[in-house]
Amino acid sequence: MKSFPLVLRVYGEKRNGQWSLICLDFNLAAQAETLDGAKHSLQSQIVSYLQDALDGGVDADHADYFLHRRAPLKYWVKFYLARLCQPPKGSQPVVSGRMAKTQAVPLQVAPA
Repeated sequence: MKSFPLVLRVYGEKRNGQWSLICLDFNLAAQAETLDGAKHSLQSQIVSYLQDALDGGVDADHADYFLHRRAPLKYWVKFYLARLCQPPKGSQPVVSGRMAKTQAVPLQVAPA
């Protein structure tokens, strides 16, 4: 089976002791006291979301909508501003309670 990368963008902020993360590509959000906790929660949501959209949890006519449901523009702006302010790779990934990350998620095409 051939694997294709799905690139997802995630923006996060820490406020009042809570991390809030949003997957900009699917407009999914998670919140936790730790960054790792929020990442784990968001990752679980993304996996469930993709399974529902791709495996028939939603009817085929609506799958395209769910795969192209984007977060509001203000979060995209925050994401790119945070990316500009981040230190180079290999250094501390979180700057002043903000996080912006791009990650490729491998997807496998199911056999016909």
